[in-house]
Amino acid sequence: MDRNRILILFGVAWVSAALLTWFLYSSTQAPKQAKRTAIVAAVHDLPVGTILHKADLKTVNVLPADLPKGAVAVDKEAIDHVVLYPVNANEPLVTSKLSKLTGAEGIQATIDPGHRAVSVQITDVSGVAGLIAPGARVDVLFTRTGNMAEALTSTILQNVQVLAIGRAVQIGQTIDPKAAKVPVATLVVTPAQAQVLELAKNEGKISLSLRNPLDPSADLDGTPVTGIALDPSLKNKKPVRNLNADGAFEDLSGGPRVAKKEPPPPPPPPRAVVDVFRGDKHVQEVFK
Repeated sequence: MDRNRILILFGVAWVSAALLTWFLYSSTQAPKQAKRTAIVAAVHDLPVGTILHKADLKTVNVLPADLPKGAVAVDKEAIDHVVLYPVNANEPLVTSKLSKLTGAEGIQATIDPGHRAVSVQITDVSGVAGLIAPGARVDVLFTRTGNMAEALTSTILQNVQVLAIGRAVQIGQTIDPKAAKVPVATLVVTPAQAQVLELAKNEGKISLSLRNPLDPSADLDGTPVTGIALDPSLKNKKPVRNLNADGAFEDLSGGPRVAKKEPPPPPPPPRAVVDVFRGDKHVQEVFK
């Protein structure tokens, strides 16, 4: 009996010591669970222009150290807003990546107020061999064709944002292969720049030059480059064509000229003719 009591007391003491040890460790050494904050994240990848719905959103809990600036706290702050920048799956939503106006439709929500989207036709050459992607910054060059003395090229717009290439509005976007390929670049410009761009499209050729996105400089004065840059001898030559006194272009290049066709001479004035009969002789007298 005494032996059983000793075993029981020993067991109770051992359990008590274990509990006391665990309590001391948990209160002094074990890391404390930090309080987490609930925020809204994306359920799946969200491309630019997506209108957010409840099915696109979920709630996640993050530590205070991982809380992004401007995080969306409740889904009501994101529903019906438009995604302005690509969002990856499980990425927390922030207000800087969402449009401020609710109910906006499609990509037009990404256009800044006071700006317009204008498309220009490009080729592999004028579009820098396909290296220009949505979001790039470009300069717009205008070229007027003609002979060496008439042709010129000038930079009409600088540091312009590319909104889309064809139907792609973000890098790596997958386009439906059945959709027609549109070789155009859509640029974001001011209304005044849109007018300049539209005039240039109809008066000559448009090409784009890719620039470093970290280079905001716009130091070109827009002075056109003429054929003199390729042939300095043109500087001392007369223009190939010039307006003459009749308001028509005449050739001043010194080459062979086509003889000018002279107008026919005017008809002679009418004359008075009188018939004179002297016996059997007949004579006509002409009076001017």
